[in-house]
Parts: sequence; C-alpha cells; structure tokens
Amino acid sequence: MRKTIIASALIGTLVAPAIAMAEDASPFTGNMTIASEYIYRGIGQTNRKPALQGGFDYAHSSGAYVGIWGSNVSWLADVGGTSSSIEFDVYGGYRSTFADDFSYDVGVLTYNYPGTYPSGATDPDTTEVYGSIGWKWVSVKYSHVISDNIFGWAGPNGEKTDGSGYLEVNAGLDLGNGLGVNGHVGHQKIKNYGDASYTDWKIGGTYDIGYGVVGLAYVGTNAKGDAGEPYRNAFGKDLGSNRLVATFSKTF
Repeated sequence: MRKTIIASALIGTLVAPAIAMAEDASPFTGNMTIASEYIYRGIGQTNRKPALQGGFDYAHSSGAYVGIWGSNVSWLADVGGTSSSIEFDVYGGYRSTFADDFSYDVGVLTYNYPGTYPSGATDPDTTEVYGSIGWKWVSVKYSHVISDNIFGWAGPNGEKTDGSGYLEVNAGLDLGNGLGVNGHVGHQKIKNYGDASYTDWKIGGTYDIGYGVVGLAYVGTNAKGDAGEPYRNAFGKDLGSNRLVATFSKTF
C-alpha cells in the first residue's frame, strides 16, 4: 500500500512498491518480496499469514516515474461477504534532488481491491496524493485521500472519509558490509472518525546476502477500537498489536 523515497527504510518490512533506482541503470526495475505477514501502516493485511508481493517500475531520466505493485490480502474476505483477496496498486509521480543532500517526491497512488462485494458495501478502492522531502537518510512524507473514503472506512453515521491523511517519518542507514538499520513512525488520521485514528511505528534491520535482502522488524500501533481491536471479533486476533515481521526481498 505504500512507497517511500528511501528504499533502505522500506525493505525491513516491505509494505509497498520500492521504486528507487541508481543512475545509469535500466529505467525498468522489478521487485519481489516474501513476507511473514503483510503490514500496512502498522495493521496486518493477511491475518498473521505470509504474503507474496511484487511490482514493476519505470523511471525516466527526467525524474518522472510510474509503477504497479500487488500483494495477496485477506482483510476484506476475512470479515465475510466479499471475494477480494488481491491488492493491486498503480502509481506515478516525479522525484528529484536539490541542494546536494535533499530530495523530494510528489505523486498519486491508487489502491485497488478487485472482487465481489455485498450490496451497500463501501468501496475500499482508495486514491491518495502524496508529497515527501528527504535529507540524506531521513524523509518526511504526507499522503492525502482524495477518493470518497479511505479503504472502505465511513464515519459512524456514514460520513465520507475523504480528506483523511497519513504523516510519516522514515529513516534508513547503511552500516556497510551489507547491513542496514531502519525506522519509521506514522500517524493515520481518519476524517470524521477520530476513534479510528492511530499512530504506528517500526524498527528493523536488513542484511544483503548477495542474491537478495533479508529483513527483520518489530512493528506496532496504539490502534484502539475501530482501528485495530475489532479484528478480534472477526478472527480472534488484534491485527494492530506489536509483533515481529520477517522478509526476503529481491530487485531485478
């Protein structure tokens, strides 16, 4: 569901398309990940089960880019009444650097969940615009919902949740010899549904083993009520609780 401008901060718990590219490389890149669980903004998307993820990107020398990314999910089908088990994201934007150590990235991202839904269900497909600014190994990013609702969430009385936003800080350090550390903290604000707003965090490490990168991260949230705990009622688990996530990622 998510991408960042610092790939090293993302790999430890890969939750979205990685689109970083080196100079002089092919404008086309691909990525794949096997994860012990798909975590997005601190909330489990696969009910504590593994996820297979991957995508393709094209980055023009001008700084413009487009890409697609997908993963299996279960959060829609688990609550019953839907057949959706795939997330398919499409995104595009522009990124560049300035003043030597600074970078920026702006774009639009759509999250799509193909499948059948019961009559009257709120459409989970979501569109966000985003902007980020980075300095060396740290970046700040804000994503803003422009579709009617965010991932099918409506207010207590059916209010639209367009205008919801996610503010995050990401950091990643290369320690050399294939080792890296990364961290993240973010806050999800749900417009017209304050009880569903929450903060999430992550700290992790990565190791490049030559034919891929393995990662281990500790993730968690303070999600309460409508953000995390209702999942207990559906399948006996709080998908916003603290836990470890392992990944194996490869770019090509």
